Amino acid sequence: MSGVNEIRSTFLDFFRRNGHEIVASGPLVPRNDPTLMFANAGMNQFKNVFTGLEKRDYNRATTAQKCVRAGGKHNDLDNVGYTARHHTFFEMLGNFSFGDYFKDVAIELAWKLITEEYGLPKDKLLVTVYSEDDQAFDLWKKIAGLTEDRIIRIPTSDNFWTMGDTGPCGPCSEIFFDHGDHIWGGPPGSPEEDGDRFIEIWNLVFMQYEQKTKDERFDLPHPSIDTGMGLERIAAVLQGVHDNYDIDLFKALIAASEAATGTPAEGDKRNSHRVIADHLRATSFLIADGVLPSNEGRGYVLRRIMRRAMRHARLLGTEQPVIHKLVPALLGQMGRAYPELQRAESLITETIELEEKRFGRTLTRGLSLLDEASEGLDKGDILDGETAFKLYDTYGFPLDLTQDALRPRGVGVDLSAFNDAMERQKAEARAAWAGSGEAATESVWFALKERVGATEFLGYETERAEGVVTGLVRDGEEVKELSAGETGALVVNQTPFYGESGGQVGDTGLVIASGANSELKAVVSDTQKKADGVFVHFVTVEKGSLRLDDPIEMLVDTARRSAIRANHSATHLLHEALREVLGSHVAQKGSMVSPDRLRFDFSHPKPLDAAEVARVEDIANAIILQNAPVETRLMAVDDAIEAGAMALFGEKYGDEVRVVSMGTAIDGEKAGKTYSLELCGGTHVRRTGDIGLVNLVHEGAVAAGVRRIEAFTGEAARRHLEEQDQRLREIAGLLKVSQIEVPARVASLMEERRKLEKELAEARKKLALGGGGGVAADAGIREIGPIKLMARTVEGIAPKDLKGLVDEAKTSLGSGIVAIVGVSEDGKAGLVVGVTADMTDRFNAVDLVRAGSVALGGKGGGGRPDMAQAGGPDGAKADAALDAIESAIKAAL
Repeated sequence: MSGVNEIRSTFLDFFRRNGHEIVASGPLVPRNDPTLMFANAGMNQFKNVFTGLEKRDYNRATTAQKCVRAGGKHNDLDNVGYTARHHTFFEMLGNFSFGDYFKDVAIELAWKLITEEYGLPKDKLLVTVYSEDDQAFDLWKKIAGLTEDRIIRIPTSDNFWTMGDTGPCGPCSEIFFDHGDHIWGGPPGSPEEDGDRFIEIWNLVFMQYEQKTKDERFDLPHPSIDTGMGLERIAAVLQGVHDNYDIDLFKALIAASEAATGTPAEGDKRNSHRVIADHLRATSFLIADGVLPSNEGRGYVLRRIMRRAMRHARLLGTEQPVIHKLVPALLGQMGRAYPELQRAESLITETIELEEKRFGRTLTRGLSLLDEASEGLDKGDILDGETAFKLYDTYGFPLDLTQDALRPRGVGVDLSAFNDAMERQKAEARAAWAGSGEAATESVWFALKERVGATEFLGYETERAEGVVTGLVRDGEEVKELSAGETGALVVNQTPFYGESGGQVGDTGLVIASGANSELKAVVSDTQKKADGVFVHFVTVEKGSLRLDDPIEMLVDTARRSAIRANHSATHLLHEALREVLGSHVAQKGSMVSPDRLRFDFSHPKPLDAAEVARVEDIANAIILQNAPVETRLMAVDDAIEAGAMALFGEKYGDEVRVVSMGTAIDGEKAGKTYSLELCGGTHVRRTGDIGLVNLVHEGAVAAGVRRIEAFTGEAARRHLEEQDQRLREIAGLLKVSQIEVPARVASLMEERRKLEKELAEARKKLALGGGGGVAADAGIREIGPIKLMARTVEGIAPKDLKGLVDEAKTSLGSGIVAIVGVSEDGKAGLVVGVTADMTDRFNAVDLVRAGSVALGGKGGGGRPDMAQAGGPDGAKADAALDAIESAIKAAL
């Protein structure tokens, strides 16, 4: 299973088989909820069913719901295309119980779907429950067999779902998928929960209450179930990618965008193609559901989405309307699942094309409108903020463009009125998206950003600086003070601490007193970026107090920062070295820069051989030995790209960017020119020689077409090589050969071992059958009426050899049934049942092996009528398993 359409249909069909009515998606414009601008969760169309105001002729339902979230704190429109999981339009898969089943069945169905139908590995899954929901906690243990450390209690509103200020609500349980420790992040509830390692894939809401007012909550007539699984998220997991835009649906739409614009989705163009692909879906579905572009309400939101996509099409170099040409590609992907797209194809195409033409005229009209609005203004006059905001919001004119256009005339802009208009729009957006249906996110950072602004980063030039406390947060709530012994988060107006981004981990260090608070000492354990520019320092106060508005002094852990800088600069050199050795198709697909090692993901279709790895390492070290200065410049992003700078994977760039250059190319087309030139916001060494040494220690696959290298630098690299050398000396000593002879000697020993293992396996098989190849008198043959059953328990036989053993036993037996249990050293059991050809019309090996598997503590088994296998965790029940098979034979006689 890989395609989005198959994943959707598998979900719906699974619940149909389990008694659910497949209900068509509700329209994007809600019919039964005036508080919502657009449908944003699967339960929207069932709201009145949950509250008892409406009755349906079914009490179980499942849907794939069309959703739009085009703004607000959860899905900021400007992030779409630049992050892995932001969308304006998405599909929410869900199953619902209206007073029928409750927590136990919901959990059982969810677990069965994701582990059996979707085949997700159980050891990659963990869940959260509301801290007070002991029932859900116990059910997860019982039904899924999860250990307590994989059932996380969350005491916050993250796990108490509400639709909004009023409406249905109740505790919820979220299922997370672990993408692996190669991705930074911790489980939910941990300080690292904002990382991308653990991704929520499904939220099960146990609907128990209705919130009538802020202070009044009543029991629902019948406890119910509401679940939501983002189709794009689960598709990314099932397709083995970490980015929703890498799933088959978006890859097809992006390919269509590339073909239509003639511009590949590479470098800084990648994000524009993503914006177009995402916004194409939202635009088409909204038009199909009757929304047309306008200057107010839902039509205004649609127009903003459309024009953002059109602006990105212009960024790809298209002068003529192009997005309407992509509608057939969308229908090819989603038209079968949503026939309303097919019915409205001509309307969608014509509306988009008309809006594209209108937007093209808008671009040329924009400056003339500004001229008209500012006509009569003289030097020293001020353009009203409302006009500036209209140009920004309606025509896509940034404020600085308006200011630049007016500056030669000496005319300014009323920034206060502009900001007031911006704030009004934010307030309206927050109100419009109230009741998003998602678990609450860290909205506190957005509130802080709006109140105190972004944090100024000073860490490029210094690792020690003073600042003023502008925010303190404890347990998700703003506070005025953090006292000794307390842990929380600190926000300051400026900081030398680097907040994790671009693959570089956040800084650690100390916060001490500056001024009157002489007793203060707080340890910074991590620094993160929140809300697009708020640097959050996670601190534990050891002495004194951190208080709002106090001046403080911040000290970065310089040794740790130095190691991080070396690893970050090394990633740039390795990136260019990979391109030189493998080809220009190599592009960065992610990185992790920590103090102890670096990790670098890149596009390449096959593994690197030893010679290629050695060549990459040699090239990078040659540049390091140049001890060339590492230079940083601020440039316009277009100028930087034109100069040959490579953009970092997943980064969003402003008009002005930092360009980091290092080294001189030794040979090839770039000989004598700058070796590495990249856009980068991270911290770097002063000279390449400060890296010391780079040592590649691992190369492997991450996903289809994506490889990963890991490396050490500096002292870590030296220690690693020293340890390698010491191990080689020890091995040579044990083998009594020189170090250079070790590989040949090890190869010889491995060949000898393979021969011995083969001989031993053959001997064990003969011994298990009685020592000779025939059936010995004590071979464990049981007479069950006219049927012979050879029932044996063996040890020391590899699971892969059990089938061969049964085949030999069937030959020796001639006619009958063979059942052999192999018990491993760890006490687990494998079971194989064979039925001779003359008996398969009366006995099925699959049925017999399943009977035995139950006794072993297993679940089922499979195979053919003449040969089937199963297993179980309890090898001590081997005799019971054989007895169960005997009983099954008797029952069939």
